Amino acid sequence: MVERPRKRFRVLRPVIDYVLQPTQEGELRRRVLFWIPAPLPVVGLVYFLVGGDLSAPGWTILLAGSVGVGTLVMAMVVPPTPLPEGLAPPVSARRSLHRYRQFVQFRVALALVPMVVGALAALSGGGMYPLFVALALAWPQLLLALPTFFTITRARRAMESRGTTAYLWHALSRPAKVTWPIVTPLARSYRSWRVERARRLAQEKEQDIERDRAWKEAVDSERAAPTEPVVPSAEEAEAENGGLRRTRRLHALPEENADADNEPTALIPQPEHLGEEGKGTEGEDTSSRTFGAGSTVHRAASRLLEQGGALSLRVRDRRRGQANRRPPSHKP
Repeated sequence: MVERPRKRFRVLRPVIDYVLQPTQEGELRRRVLFWIPAPLPVVGLVYFLVGGDLSAPGWTILLAGSVGVGTLVMAMVVPPTPLPEGLAPPVSARRSLHRYRQFVQFRVALALVPMVVGALAALSGGGMYPLFVALALAWPQLLLALPTFFTITRARRAMESRGTTAYLWHALSRPAKVTWPIVTPLARSYRSWRVERARRLAQEKEQDIERDRAWKEAVDSERAAPTEPVVPSAEEAEAENGGLRRTRRLHALPEENADADNEPTALIPQPEHLGEEGKGTEGEDTSSRTFGAGSTVHRAASRLLEQGGALSLRVRDRRRGQANRRPPSHKP
């Protein structure tokens, strides 16, 4: 039960070493292998958008096929540029590696162009045939972009066409980190974001701790040296033990020393006609001694003043009832 996974791992070990080779050649190989399964999601998306139909107009198929054939011919015919004469071996190795890397990227771009054109033609035609034709001509170009013995030898000969020795094999055998085109930068940015987030959280936690410490120090200093020391009395001590607690007496402000609340209020002024007719000699009220219509008015006014100037509820209710009473109808 334990030896079977080891045997399977031994079978896959050469493939893993071939893909994850930590050299410049392995890095270029991983760049090409990353784009080989890239058309599969495009096929699924286009199949969903066109509704699963395969037939398409002829001009769409011709367009995708012509673009695929053109890029395939360019990938097979166009060689790397030759190196200039009179270069030192280290400089020649560095420049040959740089040009071969550009050559591989150029072939990958040529392979992706017919895929995009085929997808657009399939969407415009409403069928999958243009995309299938483009993929049939694009996948071989990705295989041509792989750094194999044949492609490396052909590129080295093209670089040495002017007589300068290209140390391409030596440059491709130099060590390099195992990276992938898009996954590695995303993983690196995610790790840096996590580190930055952890550092920011730690800094905020330290600030909170410092703030709590400063607050505790301020509270301790206030308790140690209060601004207004108060000696608790017997009543306050009893209130703390469970009884009622009185409030502390506040000192009066300077303007409150005068007893302004106890000043006598002014009397209600009397009307002028009452002052003239209602008062008799020696402060006696003579309004009750007058007769006629004026005496009735004076008596009502004096009674209103005595009662605070408001009508009784009985009078207001009687008037309200008369006002709300509906008049009788005179209709026949």
